[in-house]
Amino acid sequence: METTTKTALILGATGGVGFETARALAARGYRIRAMHRDPERVKALLPGADWVRGDAMLRADVMAAATGCDVIFHGVNPPGYKNWAERVLPMAESSIAAAKENGARLVLPGTVYNYGPDAFPLLREDDRQDPVTKKGRIRVALEARLERAAWAEGVPVLILRGGDFFGPHLAQNSWFSNALVKPGKPVRSVLYPGARDVGHAWAYLPDFAETVARLLERPDLPRFTRFHFGGHWFERGVEIAERLRVVAGAPNAPIRGMPWALLPLLAPVSTTFRELREMRYLWQVPVRLDNSALVAFVGEEPHTGIDTALRRALAGLGCLPAEVTSGFAVA
Repeated sequence: METTTKTALILGATGGVGFETARALAARGYRIRAMHRDPERVKALLPGADWVRGDAMLRADVMAAATGCDVIFHGVNPPGYKNWAERVLPMAESSIAAAKENGARLVLPGTVYNYGPDAFPLLREDDRQDPVTKKGRIRVALEARLERAAWAEGVPVLILRGGDFFGPHLAQNSWFSNALVKPGKPVRSVLYPGARDVGHAWAYLPDFAETVARLLERPDLPRFTRFHFGGHWFERGVEIAERLRVVAGAPNAPIRGMPWALLPLLAPVSTTFRELREMRYLWQVPVRLDNSALVAFVGEEPHTGIDTALRRALAGLGCLPAEVTSGFAVA
């Protein structure tokens, strides 16, 4: 593994994908800079990083944090699914301006929300993006804006798209930590949102982040490029719940279904439940990511075995005894 003296600004370093990307880049010698509204409160998470105070909505803050950076990882989203229409694109504009000023590559973790049923069951990078939800349309607009920035403004952009994220350091607004398990509590039951015999794709965050790092090592990475990360595919979607309870030492724990019928009752008073209801279609049909272009480019996709990945994820979320440590020191 080659090392570098480059600097990466991680926006969203307290989230799962930003945290793991910081780890993967730090292992390659990147200097890690992280921006947060209250850095003193969170700096112990990445003790070797250069934490700076700032708000991703404020262009001046992002511009100042990005000074001298070679990579800007744009891993920020409004918390709790709130205010996407007002915040997602303005935050991207701040990152685009900072990347342009510093000649940095902008990296975005992509989602499957961009696609509608016409693209299922196997998603390829050049498939038409015709989403059926507001959130999906915002993500399509975000990627279109980044592509314009690449070709019209000279900002190099990498988008890596994965399935549902899981890992040892995971934000609360993920299906894994918001449905399947309860962080901080032992596994006594598993809530599985999808049709049990319908396939589903999951992305283990350390593998996803390692893929980002490997792509950034490539000098021939195009100015604008998208890749799909295959991750863990379960032909029977419920298999992840079955494996999870075995790994947790609770093989007879019940697997419950998502009470979708109740969500309309809660949607008027809860943004989170309203948005979760919008995403139901992704659990009713197989949605798999074709990673053939990624494998052809980097040679192989990083892949941790599912039992090991689940054990580390559960330990990191406090659902197992502390047999796996989620903290680390950035070199």
